[in-house]
Amino acid sequence: MDSNTDGQPYLRGHDCNVTIDKAGATSYECINGQNHLLPIANVGRIMKQALPNNARISKPAKETMQECASEFISFVTEEATEQCRKEKRKTINGDDICSAMKTLGLDEYADAMKRYLCRYREHEEKATSMKRNKPAQINVRNELPVFRSNQYRDRSPSKSPCNVAKEKKFL
Repeated sequence: MDSNTDGQPYLRGHDCNVTIDKAGATSYECINGQNHLLPIANVGRIMKQALPNNARISKPAKETMQECASEFISFVTEEATEQCRKEKRKTINGDDICSAMKTLGLDEYADAMKRYLCRYREHEEKATSMKRNKPAQINVRNELPVFRSNQYRDRSPSKSPCNVAKEKKFL
């Protein structure tokens, strides 16, 4: 537990109301509701993409995945925020997220996220140079080892600056 600027205690990562009664007992009422959860329709859509077309997903399964994914994001974001705080910065960026994942022992996710981030930045540079502002269309599945099979992965390796830099690093 930390203290906020008013000297009142708060729980990191949660919106909490702290009350102290006349006897000195402290109680915490945290808002852990819908405000901190990913939209369930989006979670369900992502789950469906990873399953065969004829698969069905129960509502409790979607809700559980919604809670887990939301907690995961909060967990990584809190670590990235802490790193920014130590560096006296107020804004977290993609590199901070990758670093936080590594710090938390999520190296495979961090490496996949780093590749995704590099490709995203390449796309943004191309879009800017062509004076087009289309959003990036990158398949995250190609970056995660779990999905690296012939059905999801492009057979020819990309010769993007990210991959070329990586190849030079290992030579």
